[in-house]
Amino acid sequence: MLWYYLCIVVLFVDSGFAGKLNSAKTVIKKDPPLTQGLLYPFESESRDVRSLDGMWRFLKGGYNDSTNGLEEKWYATDLDKIKPTLAMPVPASYNDLTTDESLRDHLGVVWYERKFFVSHDWSLDKRVWLRFGSVHYSAIVWLNGVEVVRHDIGHLPFEVEITDHLRFGAQNRLTVLCNNTLTRSTVPQGEVVQLLTDAGNKTFQTYTFDFFNYAGIHRSVVLYTTPKVYIQDIHITTDVVVDSNDDDYDEASGEKEADRIPGNIGIIDFKVTIAGVDSNEVTESPDFQSYYLHLQLRAADEIVAHEMCKGRTFNGTLRVKNPILWWPYLMNPVYGYLYTLEIYLHSATDESLIDVYRMKVGIRKIQWDESSFLLNGQKIYLHGFGRHEDSDLRGKGLDYALLTRDFNLLKWIGANAYRTSHYPYSEESMQFADENGIMIIDECSSVNTDYFGADLLYNHKSALEQLIHRDRNHPSAIMWSIANEPRTQKNQSEPYFREIVRYVKTLDLTRPLTAAINVEIGKDKLAQFLDIISFNRYNAWYHNAGHLDTISIAVKTEAINWNKKYKRPILMSEYGADTLEGLHSLPETIWSEDYQIALFGQHFKAFDYLIKQNWFIGEFVWNFADFKTEQAYTRVGGNKKGVFTRNRQPKSSAHLLRERYYGLCKQFYECEVPSDFLPYSIHWRYRVHRPAVDGEICDSNSLPKECIDFKLN
Repeated sequence: MLWYYLCIVVLFVDSGFAGKLNSAKTVIKKDPPLTQGLLYPFESESRDVRSLDGMWRFLKGGYNDSTNGLEEKWYATDLDKIKPTLAMPVPASYNDLTTDESLRDHLGVVWYERKFFVSHDWSLDKRVWLRFGSVHYSAIVWLNGVEVVRHDIGHLPFEVEITDHLRFGAQNRLTVLCNNTLTRSTVPQGEVVQLLTDAGNKTFQTYTFDFFNYAGIHRSVVLYTTPKVYIQDIHITTDVVVDSNDDDYDEASGEKEADRIPGNIGIIDFKVTIAGVDSNEVTESPDFQSYYLHLQLRAADEIVAHEMCKGRTFNGTLRVKNPILWWPYLMNPVYGYLYTLEIYLHSATDESLIDVYRMKVGIRKIQWDESSFLLNGQKIYLHGFGRHEDSDLRGKGLDYALLTRDFNLLKWIGANAYRTSHYPYSEESMQFADENGIMIIDECSSVNTDYFGADLLYNHKSALEQLIHRDRNHPSAIMWSIANEPRTQKNQSEPYFREIVRYVKTLDLTRPLTAAINVEIGKDKLAQFLDIISFNRYNAWYHNAGHLDTISIAVKTEAINWNKKYKRPILMSEYGADTLEGLHSLPETIWSEDYQIALFGQHFKAFDYLIKQNWFIGEFVWNFADFKTEQAYTRVGGNKKGVFTRNRQPKSSAHLLRERYYGLCKQFYECEVPSDFLPYSIHWRYRVHRPAVDGEICDSNSLPKECIDFKLN
């Protein structure tokens, strides 16, 4: 019935009754509840954190075993008493860790189990929380046979207080049911079909997205404690304003007002929520005036701002004079600078310290208009990648070694940004991006959306709300991407995405919205709602394969048409070609490393033209590294469009791209350019003025500090 009414809305829109669309909210599901808490589990004077990562017991179920397991209460006893189990590492995808084909391609539920002890000390005036960084796709969690939490939508964290269910000083059993089934109402979508085999009908998963549907407990599982009354949530926004009233101006010095050079003021607006005050165990009559917060902003060992405040929701502003701003990599010699925000919760009765939470804060200002994207008042040109959380064996499992390698490669190649295609990446990767000055287009897990139903709309909103709540405090998160390649030629997509954009605008107005569009401009119904238009196009690969001379004109024409129609900043969010490592050909042919290099060069030619139009703001290669996909005759061991191999070694194109990206940094930001692009062969610039090399003797008649290259007669 809900879908029927949504279709009626579509008919009104198509008939010209656009005003009726405003009533769509009354005929679809209500907006999802707002996420509470979920602060990243950092240790402090008042908080303990304990990892449950390691080897868990693992049991594979059948497609329908979720029902069987629940009816037979598999969670009420050791899994080994149900069926023989395997040892399985957490965090990791389970698909590639055994030699079992049925586990690699498994559809349905799996069960995880972990036993642990908790000290009696944790029972003393504390709350204990259980937190999962990500379970793909949905999860039900039991502790000692009692269900404690359920969560849908992979790639996002969830938590629950388990104080009342723990056995302190005794063994506890944690059981997790994980289900990777995708349907038309999940984000992303998929369908379950049957295939006739020698053994009868086999049920398997189909999906249209071009990456492997890895499953399991992908990110860390932790226990952490808080006091009974605790800091529950923190929301910060930052700004940079000109200091027009410099307190340090000394009238006695005789300095004229016109001679003063005003500095910057960094603004950190904060909203801190505390919880536990209204619980019966604390007080029968909640009194938030019994508590106060002391906030300090620290730069190294120096406190640069502080504030005291009271109230149920603690709001306020920290002001930092002449702050060190958060800049992207290579845009400023000091990039990725982070302050430490310290939040102390005190009792107003005796001023005792109750809770402490510390987090990193980057001060920066984001602006955008019809032609530009600005950071700290300067125009930004984005150059980077689409990426995947994907590696050999561990799949999408969190891996600090891999993160370290990836961010070293991003900096080596001179990238300043990437898109979290096509789902939220780990919280740890966001922290790496903050620290390394890498800008993030933060994308939710709506990929290739095709069927626009009411249940999907609700889940899509929930995915975006959870993503924005999780990442809103990260300076590296500069845009929200609401979808990748949705089927926006369909009439149903227009009211659907109008509602998605309306909802997201209620959550955050400090960052622009975008989406990666691959539908032709004349058919697309999404771009009209976006702040920045991103488009994916594979010229000379999926379109006109082998015809490199079609690329430049096609890219220029499409970008110009998007801008002409919508008057928005435009970026190309995907382009590329599959390349088999070590395959070479002259002349270039598809799949060779030489073809990938030639294809990049043709795109660069188009981008250089578009940059001069002033509204083209970025270029993103697809992909950073090769990654696994489902089996397909168009894929040789996965998608090979990476400029790095799956084990993070460069293809030939990586060196070309490095010159491109550092060249862009030099062009826009005057950054230092590495001198080791290519081995020295011969100086190829003849009879032209060039900067003198240290120690070189130049003609006295030449320009100051310049030489003229010698040319043989």
